[in-house]
Amino acid sequence: MNAPAAHPQPSIDDLIARLSTLHSTRIDLSLDRMHRLLQQLDHPERKLAPVIHVAGTNGKGSTVAYLRAILEAAGLRVHVFTSPWLVRINESFRIGRKGGGVLVGDDELREVLEYCERVNAGAPLTFFEVKTAAAFCLFAQNPADVVLLEVGLGGRFDSTNVIEQPLASVLTPVSMDHMEFLGDTVAAIAGEKAAIIKRGVPAISAEQTAEAMAVIEAQAKRMHAPLFAAGEGWHVNVERGRLVYQDERGLMDLAAPKLFGRHQFDNAGLAIAALRTVDSLKIGAAAFEAGIVNAEWPARMQRLACGALADLGPPGCEIWLDGGHNAEGGRVVAAALGDLEERVSRPLVIIAGMMGNKDAAAFLANFAGLTRHIIAVPIPGADNAMPPDRLAAAARGLGMRVEIADGVEPALQALAKLAYEVPPRILITGSLYLAGPVLALNGTPPR
Repeated sequence: MNAPAAHPQPSIDDLIARLSTLHSTRIDLSLDRMHRLLQQLDHPERKLAPVIHVAGTNGKGSTVAYLRAILEAAGLRVHVFTSPWLVRINESFRIGRKGGGVLVGDDELREVLEYCERVNAGAPLTFFEVKTAAAFCLFAQNPADVVLLEVGLGGRFDSTNVIEQPLASVLTPVSMDHMEFLGDTVAAIAGEKAAIIKRGVPAISAEQTAEAMAVIEAQAKRMHAPLFAAGEGWHVNVERGRLVYQDERGLMDLAAPKLFGRHQFDNAGLAIAALRTVDSLKIGAAAFEAGIVNAEWPARMQRLACGALADLGPPGCEIWLDGGHNAEGGRVVAAALGDLEERVSRPLVIIAGMMGNKDAAAFLANFAGLTRHIIAVPIPGADNAMPPDRLAAAARGLGMRVEIADGVEPALQALAKLAYEVPPRILITGSLYLAGPVLALNGTPPR
């Protein structure tokens, strides 16, 4: 008698699509559903290794990348939960191992997502909540020394904000973004982000505007949480191209980060400050330097020096990719481009695609003094992406010369037909939802 045919397992994409139907909206900020599911799962969030929780508007991913690289250089096993993913959902779950973590495999990820689905039993739940619960289950099942949790949106009602006693609460720079969910002032947004600060737990903050810092200071005081802020509790500077960090414990003179841009010195400094604040973590100077030098984080001023897209542009051109999508993100990328221009002068072209809820004019205004040439493109597969003609109108309002292309590949092919005396520098930017397809097209997805 023949054995019954095995049912084919659903693809990860099919599973994501199914789980995404559990709630009528993609974002619904609340902790009620999360607490219910975690109770049904027997509280995996209480069985984790010590947690470092990271919130903020810009720089969260890069700061987490430095934290992970430093901790791994010190020989520790580090679980990491980040969002959004660029090419594959597996990127959001890094499982700690001796010698360096690995992205979760398809089979293990499918198993834990289906487990959370079964336990949830059809109750309303956003996909990010399912994803966070799956991360807690994965991390509770695998031994580690530290867990790094990146907030998805905001902080107060973000599904990661169920950790009662983390090792540290880390706040990257706060600025205007996601105003429809977090409020329309920097103070309101800072209040949402600062809500990850827990009673008695050290809070480490990047340099902030006075408005944001006042809110963070008030929350830390309310929680009796010691606050270590950039410019007060610790300092980071660039001296002779090196990273110089100083706090009450002393000074460290370290090599420059591999990640490009002046803002990466600030992100690296924030990671150093966080790890030096946690007394239970004994990190040597060599691990700090190795982590700073080796940290990688895709789509943040990433040079596409090889790959399918690299061959489409004008001969000799530079192609850079950055997922910046708000005014402050544009500012730090523009500053990085300014540094590149000082080293080697090239004409700059920006290929941009943005989501419909972003302020295109505020983002593009950062580049008005660097280039007059913008090519607006759609974001493939994103239903709520900004139509290229609307993005083009924002650029024209800034006095920029604008073209519209059907995608990044046609844009690069069009540029290849132009006659440049000096090969151009091309920046592809405007959204992480554009950066993912770009990395996939280029054949260089995150590993």
